[in-house]
Amino acid sequence: MSDDDFFALPAFKPDEALVTLKRQLRDLKPLAERGTGFEIGGKRVIDLATDATTLTARLAKRPATSPEWQTLLLKNSADVRKCVDEVKKRLSRWEQDAE
Repeated sequence: MSDDDFFALPAFKPDEALVTLKRQLRDLKPLAERGTGFEIGGKRVIDLATDATTLTARLAKRPATSPEWQTLLLKNSADVRKCVDEVKKRLSRWEQDAE
């Protein structure tokens, strides 16, 4: 075993990360889980998908019937945390815009 193996991060498991991400997003009010994503007031704002090595999150720039999407490719746990932080920022911004 080389020194490099000692510090290797565990393999990223997109299916497990998806479960964790959905749990964290469910805790954020006013998000409502619908199928493969989340909505606010019936408008889709987050879409989630997995493949063999990554988790893909599409975030709406703002709630709309046909939103403009930003795609985030999540390849590790740090990316998942950044995604949750980004969703929190957007929810806060959307709440301020609604007032």
